Parts: sequence; C-alpha cells; structure tokens
Amino acid sequence: MPVSIQTPLSREDARKLRAGDSCLISGVIYTARDAAHKRLCELVAAGKELPIDVRDATIYYVGPTPAGPGEAIGSAGPTTSYRMDAYSPTLIALGETGMIGKGKRGPEVIAAMKEHSAVYFGAIGGCGALLSQCVKKAEIVAYEDLGAEAIRRLEVEDFPVVVIIDSEGNNLYETGRKAYLEAQK
Repeated sequence: MPVSIQTPLSREDARKLRAGDSCLISGVIYTARDAAHKRLCELVAAGKELPIDVRDATIYYVGPTPAGPGEAIGSAGPTTSYRMDAYSPTLIALGETGMIGKGKRGPEVIAAMKEHSAVYFGAIGGCGALLSQCVKKAEIVAYEDLGAEAIRRLEVEDFPVVVIIDSEGNNLYETGRKAYLEAQK
C-alpha cells in the first residue's frame, strides 16, 4: 500500500519514510535542474533571498516539454540527479526535505540528508507522459530565461515515487541489490 504524502514535507514526516516505500505525493512541488540550482546557490553565497522558499520543499529534477492543449504540463520525466549533487547539500541545509530524480546520489548529499532529515525519491525514467498526468497546475516562478529548466511551481495529485534514500541514509540501490544477490544463492 503506497504511503500518501502531503507537501510541504516536514522533517518529522520525512523521518517516517523508509528506503523502498512506495509513495504518492500530493500538494506543491518545485521543478529545478542544474542551471537553476546553480543560480539558487549563487544567491545563497551572496546572502540574497531565494525566489522560492525551500523550507520543507520537495524539488523535482525535471525539464518538462511544452504543454499541449488542455494540459498543465508536457512530458515530465526525471533527469539524472547527480548533476545536482554540487548544489543539493546547500539547499538541504536551508530546509529542503525532498528531492525527486533518478540515479545515484553522492556521499555529500547523503550526509546532508542524514544531518537535516531529508529524503531522495526516485521517479521512473521514460514515463514522463504518464507522470505529467499527475500535474494539475504548473506555473513558472523563477528563471523563465532558462526555458524548460525554469523553476516551476507544480500542483500534483498522487504523483508516484519510491523512497530511494531515507533520512537515515538507507539506500534502496544498495539494499535492493544485496537482497537480490542473496536470493540468487
């Protein structure tokens, strides 16, 4: 049975999630890829205010295609998460509690997740058209000049994800592989 998550995602709620949990996210999430992450971290370094409040926020690593007629957003599949690894610890320290993407995360990101009670969700790559059906509203809120990589505020309903790395550092990519190999013995 999937875990229903309502955003914003508090640190307390993030701590309840475990690697391997299937989840359905409803509420507001933000989109941002590496170019937007770089700009956010430059603002932090300069002591300036961010264009979005990252406290208890979930950021989806996606650059959606343009919306078709009657759609809130175009195809919206996850991008490779390690491209955000240089920036994620800074945003996690500021209060970001959820990240959605695909692929592995580096040790610095995992350490920040453990220190600040954040989680990393995986969305299934190649399913962008299906995932976009969970997006009920989308609006650009920052960096419109980045096109597909602009920061968007999405209202989602039952957006399907899996907890890949929980706030204790448990990693489904490692535990799942280990369980598979043990089952083959």
